[in-house]
Amino acid sequence: MSVLVLGGAGYIGSHAVYQLIDQGEKVVIVDNLETGHRDALHPKAAFYEGDIRNGDFLNSIFEKESIDAVIHFAANSLVGESMENPLKYFDNNVYGTQVLLQAMIEHNVKKIVFSSTAATYGEPESVPILETMPTIPTSTYGETKLTMEKLMKWTEQAHGIKYVSLRYFNVAGARETAEIGEDHQPETHLVPIILQTALGQRSHITIFGDDYNTPDGTCIRDYVHVEDLISAHLLALKYLRNGGKSNVFNLGSNKGFSVKEMIDEAKLVTGRDIPAKIGARRAGDPSILIASSEKAKQVLGWNPTQTSVTKIIKDAWNWHSTHPKGYRKEV
Repeated sequence: MSVLVLGGAGYIGSHAVYQLIDQGEKVVIVDNLETGHRDALHPKAAFYEGDIRNGDFLNSIFEKESIDAVIHFAANSLVGESMENPLKYFDNNVYGTQVLLQAMIEHNVKKIVFSSTAATYGEPESVPILETMPTIPTSTYGETKLTMEKLMKWTEQAHGIKYVSLRYFNVAGARETAEIGEDHQPETHLVPIILQTALGQRSHITIFGDDYNTPDGTCIRDYVHVEDLISAHLLALKYLRNGGKSNVFNLGSNKGFSVKEMIDEAKLVTGRDIPAKIGARRAGDPSILIASSEKAKQVLGWNPTQTSVTKIIKDAWNWHSTHPKGYRKEV
């Protein structure tokens, strides 16, 4: 039996594929390569290029491959873009998931691990955030991910598909060996932007707002190493295979670091200057997001081991400094 990884050529999806294959799993990847990279594909995984909104395409894969579970990373994920182009996000994220669930029903595949987000909570009433807190998204992106969770909830009631939804906080770092890493065009994530500035690829980093109600005025976020994050996906898969009931878990480090603190840490790791300028706040950005991951630790047995920000930045720097153009071929 194989695990179907949707979005397996992307940053987080490719790390999932590598860990699954490390553990002896057979893996089938589906990716439309809109934001994923062919060079991020694992050579031992079967790969199908196509869009999950294409029902005939998805059904053909379920017919060809012996799939017992799905891990779903295939979604657009930029908060700013989602506010400017909400219909694109509902079409790709929500409709894509609808088509996927229909294919799973038709082929009797009953287990899915879903890549959700802390953006489902919006501006939290308190931190650390618990899974029981209200979900009031402040961005289209967060709203679509919450809608995807609801699709799974109602599909389970009607058709018995079990799901685990993993709500991440800020994911960073890379595989320690630097075979794969983070490469988005355009890049919007803080750690790679900081490191691109350290490499001289940007003249400076823009800090979006320094007037938040935080100790240094900049947004505070919870950072989790991509390898720790993926270990939680594999534990969620095991949990479902062992008969676990559908559930939602936060994944984070239980600690928060401000934008300024991350820049200072990156200066220490890289030994380079990282100029910063203050810009306007971005729409939909909450001031503080910190997770409580106690539930994932207790129920899934998740034990993140790479929780220091130094380690996260070090592994990311190892990737960026050895692949300054990301997956693009050096000219």
